[in-house]
Amino acid sequence: MNGDPHRLRWDARFAAEGYVFGTEPNAFLVSEADRLRPGWKALVPADGEGRNGVWLARQGLDVTSVDFSPQGVAKARRLAERHGVTIRAIIADLNRWTWPEAAFEVVVGVFMQVFAPPERAQIFARMRRALKPDGLLLLQGYRPEQIAYGTGGPSTPENLYTEQLLRAAFRDFFIVTLHSHDSVIHEGSGHDGISALIDLVAVRRD
Repeated sequence: MNGDPHRLRWDARFAAEGYVFGTEPNAFLVSEADRLRPGWKALVPADGEGRNGVWLARQGLDVTSVDFSPQGVAKARRLAERHGVTIRAIIADLNRWTWPEAAFEVVVGVFMQVFAPPERAQIFARMRRALKPDGLLLLQGYRPEQIAYGTGGPSTPENLYTEQLLRAAFRDFFIVTLHSHDSVIHEGSGHDGISALIDLVAVRRD
């Protein structure tokens, strides 16, 4: 893992001064705050520099934040300390990490689109299994139209989400919201400007 060029690229990016995606939480996540409850166990895979995991901890949730970049995880820990909260910040490759099963009330996946389709299918399956029955999934990503905007996200169309893809991936869930929209976001230099987004709110059915 230490020599993985993909991880090294993200390490270099996160080593820069400041926070690439800012320190404020994702706007979609904040918009769903009323669904969250203090004391819930939350998993945030691919949490990068920790802005979303730290925000969840500030809401009183018990947070496990996972990312494969040591630089990102170090910044997540510093951000948590700055806000006076504790998160369980783990350095791990999500393709190799032993995901807990039926362990979390909520799993939050925000712009975790570094995975090619075969890896993504496995990650989505592990996210499903990580939730307790009636657990909540909150997912936001870019749609293929994002490539034309060029305001963040991968340049590979196959890594982006469509409604059809998400419906199929979580077909055994109760879908509360599945919404495609173009919106302006300002989340550090990494996500800035008009963006082609898709939001999923879904509940694991027992």
